[in-house]
Order: sequence, then structure tokens, then C-alpha cells
Amino acid sequence: MADPARAAKLAQRIKVVVAEALGRRVKDPRVESITVTDARVTNDLQHATIYYTVFGDDVAQADAARALEKAKGVLRQEVGRNITVRLTPTLEFVADQIPVNASNLEELLREAKRRDAEVAALAASAKHAGEADPYKGDSPEDLDEDDFDEEDTDLSGDNELDEDANR
Repeated sequence: MADPARAAKLAQRIKVVVAEALGRRVKDPRVESITVTDARVTNDLQHATIYYTVFGDDVAQADAARALEKAKGVLRQEVGRNITVRLTPTLEFVADQIPVNASNLEELLREAKRRDAEVAALAASAKHAGEADPYKGDSPEDLDEDDFDEEDTDLSGDNELDEDANR
């Protein structure tokens, strides 16, 4: 079993080889709009999954999938010529869902930005529920004699309370 680093290197090499072979070796016009986005190889180096995107509608995507299945043998042969492993891995082509997920994510971000703008507009026109400064200050003019009981605090500050002195 190969280590994951070797499998990752091989996957990148297979990605490049397949992308170049699609442009040079495969003469099918249906593969012109294909972009190879990623490749993954199992740790035993026997199976390679190649992710691709297609520029176009659903019909173009279906045509591209059929063209890749038809050209799978030629692409595997090209991969076998350009990599140095004992056995050439089998190729599996999977349509990449990244563009679809990205457009969904962009739509969610636009919705969040719109909601943030609404909240900011509401916050700009909002008023405080109470006074402008709801916290009372500790300055002497704010203190009334009714605020303290005589047993709580001595306002002169000369005598400090000592809990142990009363025992």
C-alpha cells in the first residue's frame, strides 16, 4: 500500500495528463468544453476518480459524460504511458458539483447581505428604550442621603470597616 503523499502526487499527475490528453488525443468535439478540476487516487494506486466540469447546459453535460466514457480507454492508455507505476489505475469520471454549490453559496451570501442591510437600516432609525445614559454615575452630586442607610456606609470615608475588629 502506498503512502497518501505518493497517492496525492500521482493524482495531480493524472489530472494533468488527462487534461492534456483531452486537448491533444481525443478528437471528439463534445470534450472541448470539459475542464478537469480534480483527481483522486486510492492509496493502493489502483483506482483514480477524475472530477470535471462542463461549460454549458444539461444537454452539453450529458454529451460530455458520454464522450468521456467513450474515450476512457484512450485516456487510460495515455495515463499509463506518462506515469511510473506498475499497474495503470482504472479511471472513473465524476461531474464536479462545485459550480452548482458555489452558485448556491453566492445566492445565500447575497441574501445575508440584503438582510444585514435591512437590519442596519432598522438600527439607524431605532431609539433607546430608556434614557440616553441609563447608568447612574458615582459622583457625589448624584448621591442623595436617602440612597444609603447609616449602617451600610460611612460617607466620610475616614473609618474603614474591619470585620475582625468587632470580635
